[in-house]
Amino acid sequence: MLYLHDVWVNWFEGEENGYNVCHFHEWRKDDAVELLDQVPLIKVSSRLLDYLENSLSEIPKTLLDEVYQKAFVRKNHERIQLDYCFVATDGAGIIAIDTIGYHIPIRKSRLIPRQEQLVYEMAADQEERTYSFHPLETKHHHILSPAPQLMNGLTRKERQLKQLLFMALDQLYATKNVAEVRYWYTEWAPEKYVDIQKMSFEEVWRNLYEETKYGWTERHMQLCENLIKGQPFFEKLWEMEQEPKVN
Repeated sequence: MLYLHDVWVNWFEGEENGYNVCHFHEWRKDDAVELLDQVPLIKVSSRLLDYLENSLSEIPKTLLDEVYQKAFVRKNHERIQLDYCFVATDGAGIIAIDTIGYHIPIRKSRLIPRQEQLVYEMAADQEERTYSFHPLETKHHHILSPAPQLMNGLTRKERQLKQLLFMALDQLYATKNVAEVRYWYTEWAPEKYVDIQKMSFEEVWRNLYEETKYGWTERHMQLCENLIKGQPFFEKLWEMEQEPKVN
């Protein structure tokens, strides 16, 4: 088995979508970066890599058995053994996984560029290992787990705020308040005011969602900021993204 040493990881916990596992250039000063003293490296199929990166489903048992207690993290000069932690690559992409003792990929991380290059070099002449697993035939994306194409090209801050907007829109849908949803759609598209007044709740909300789901602009920012006013949890998430972040 191949091993990597002195690997910096920045764990993103409970993420089922790979676009939320940030690449090195989006790491922040206040992220909790850890140093893996040793971690197994496994070459897998592209299907399995996608499965690990974009789901929170069970990891093949044979893979877990192979990596069991073979990784160590260094904390305060201590070397602590991890049950199921490994780096997987298909030769084109890379993901680090730590299950924190479970059988699903709870924590995920990218690697720093120098270590990514090392992974590709080490894996180049390795045979792909075969594991039995049941890939999800179709991944069902929804407003609280947006499809990757809705996040393409956005920065970490923009992705976070867009997901906050979607959370606010989802909450708006739950109210079933036609007057409120007409108000917000009019804020977004004032030129449609007359038509909006004739639409049902479902029509208004669906149009608002369809028109806001692509891209990220100042208009999206303004709608998001206004929608969350007076909601402490949402406001806290908003404030966290407004503070200056330095890599």
